[in-house]
Amino acid sequence: MTIESETKNGEAAAYASEHTSYKIPPAVFIPTLYFMEGLPYTIVNMMAVVFYKNLGASNEFIGAVTSVLSFAWTLKFIWAPLIDIYGTRRGWIVVAQLVLSAMCALLAGSAFLPDNVSLSVGALALIALASATQDVAIDGYYMDVLNKQQQAVYVGVRNAIYKIAVLVGQGPLVMLAGFIAVSSGKINYSSGWATSFFVCCALFFSFGILHLFILPKIESPETPEKPTGEKVHLVQGLKRFGSVVKTFVDQDRIAVICLYIFIFRFGDALMLKMTMPFLLDGKSNGGLAISTQDVGLIYGTVGPIFLLLGGLLGGYLVAKFGLKKVLMPTALIQSGAIPLYWALAYFKPQDHAWIYAANSFEQFSYGLGTAAYTVFLLSVVKPEYKAAHYAIATAIMALGLIVPGYISGYMTTWLGYPNFFLVSFLTSIPGIITIFFLPIKSSEEKMAA
Repeated sequence: MTIESETKNGEAAAYASEHTSYKIPPAVFIPTLYFMEGLPYTIVNMMAVVFYKNLGASNEFIGAVTSVLSFAWTLKFIWAPLIDIYGTRRGWIVVAQLVLSAMCALLAGSAFLPDNVSLSVGALALIALASATQDVAIDGYYMDVLNKQQQAVYVGVRNAIYKIAVLVGQGPLVMLAGFIAVSSGKINYSSGWATSFFVCCALFFSFGILHLFILPKIESPETPEKPTGEKVHLVQGLKRFGSVVKTFVDQDRIAVICLYIFIFRFGDALMLKMTMPFLLDGKSNGGLAISTQDVGLIYGTVGPIFLLLGGLLGGYLVAKFGLKKVLMPTALIQSGAIPLYWALAYFKPQDHAWIYAANSFEQFSYGLGTAAYTVFLLSVVKPEYKAAHYAIATAIMALGLIVPGYISGYMTTWLGYPNFFLVSFLTSIPGIITIFFLPIKSSEEKMAA
């Protein structure tokens, strides 16, 4: 790719974001897009945790299987260039959401089968694949329809809404499964989880149709580097893929950037994978012996409010003071929430108010820290390959979640919950140290360009 063609690509992207006609304002479709991005991730990584725990699966199985399924989000950069080449990001979004609807229906049906592990894992794998594809399209579309200033303003909103989708999955939908399971007087988790998964099916279908009609079409001049029709073929795709990777790694201190993206959320990943099993596990196993519906209630009430506050505040602070001044303090606050779960595991409080308090602070700190973290991820992409570069960055991040998630179940068995949460906190420290070596100033300059 020549410098001239790269310039034209950047100009086309800038033109698109500045000349998009908003019949529906971004304040409407940005939240709906990121709610749909967060929900399937929640199904695979959180709802499935409770689902399998209700079926009697071990922590080792839960941690390993749900983490392996997350490889779809890690590997999405491989097919990300195809989303830039074929069709439109808007089209990919709609199709992916309809596919997700069908897969949730399959998952709901699997709940009634006596030997449902194989089919349910297969359905979850397809949900992960469709979700990862959707993520590439949504994140690229976000950068297409919003200018740089709007991206910084909406980053808190998108992160908060994403996390709210997570909380809806691990809150009301888990609670619904628990209530339906015990409503007949005899515990029937099959009917409970089938109901929750059918609700997910309906949500994906409804929002897919909604986005078909409300998402703005990008108005941009034709870009020579994006072939259409018969000009699209494998050789061009591979050439573009090579260019994507080359332009991503060709930036200042890329090794430090990748290391930071990879390890920053290690502590969070360890803790979050086992918080629900910890709450559900019996006291003889070191857990708090809370019911499924109570777990849904804890994660679906006060938590979303504090998450939204944290996300909005994080976005505001980055926009006002800049990433360099905000990234370290928010990272410290985010890491500081992990020891609260150590305290719950050590003292085992009977009053649920302590669990609500710990969860609320964790949600607030997550929203605060992730807003700054996401702005940094956005700063390492280049205009000509926005979707693909962001996919690479988030794939590195996803790999950093898979590794600790995979071993989390084994570690709880080996260490016990109190020591496990303490180790989770300690593993968050290297990521914080890495911030000192990041080229944050140059990244901010790239965003302002």
